Amino acid sequence: MHGTAAVRLGVGLYGLNGHQIHAALAAHPRAELVAVAALPEAALAGLPAAAGIRRYADLAGLLSDPRVELVSLCSPRRADQTTDAIRCLAAGRHVYAEKPCALSEAELDAVLAAAAAAGRTFHEMAGTVFEQPYWAMRQLVRAGRIGKVVQVLVQKSYPWHEGRPQDEAVDGGLTAQVAIHGVRLVEQLTGQPVETVQALETALGNPGAGSLRMASTLQMRLRGGALATVIANYLNPRPTGVWGYEEVRVFGTDGLVESLEGGTRTRLVTSERDWGAVEAGESPPDYLGCLIAHLLDGTAMPVPLAEELHPTRIVLRARLDARRGS
Repeated sequence: MHGTAAVRLGVGLYGLNGHQIHAALAAHPRAELVAVAALPEAALAGLPAAAGIRRYADLAGLLSDPRVELVSLCSPRRADQTTDAIRCLAAGRHVYAEKPCALSEAELDAVLAAAAAAGRTFHEMAGTVFEQPYWAMRQLVRAGRIGKVVQVLVQKSYPWHEGRPQDEAVDGGLTAQVAIHGVRLVEQLTGQPVETVQALETALGNPGAGSLRMASTLQMRLRGGALATVIANYLNPRPTGVWGYEEVRVFGTDGLVESLEGGTRTRLVTSERDWGAVEAGESPPDYLGCLIAHLLDGTAMPVPLAEELHPTRIVLRARLDARRGS
């Protein structure tokens, strides 16, 4: 497939349980949505090439279509996604999977082994930091503008609604599917991987009848000694006006950089002065676009696979630690 820059990659979508990529493919110059399965018809309404997209009842049908080269997985049940990914890889397809792409490290390693055995590419939808203002913050931190990083605080808060699954097998649960954004920000902003993690979870305040965790706290030590805290919850009041009420602060020996209220406000302060809002600077790479170019041209992904998936490993360990503690 390498060296075929004029070729468009054939993409199949399975499921809509998460951030499926049909909108991103609507007018993509290098990829074409050719088939879907377990996807509501309403999701395809208005897409320019909707009439030419083949519909299948299940994943087996999707994998029978020779035009499908890459499968984007948002499996109806996250607990089944490891098996789904392995089926796709064994069938000779590349895989782009919603997070968390697995619910245990053993499952994650099984997927990677399947990819290696099949000679196919596997990636997670891991573009959290490849959006502004986090991309600009990454440039500042990695350029040393705030000195040596000592501590990082990340908040990720979503509203609760009745559609939140009480069974974590459906979406992976709070720590694995929400706190993962925080761990990605910690590692990708600082360039320092998490070495140890401890976690607490609580179902306190759950309006439904089930085991849904409403809040999660992760305490981490990074390589090099810095500390990081990630909190995640389903407690964001709607009047905040922001769906994902995120806050990110990186403290260094020579200053701090922060993003507040879902990225709507930013600030850089060093020992020299308060620089005010963070300037956006260069546009971040498009993570899906990078994957498509990687598959078509052989260009390197912006993050090595082990580094991309390390936050996933950390939240899976955190989830296990919290369950042991409870």
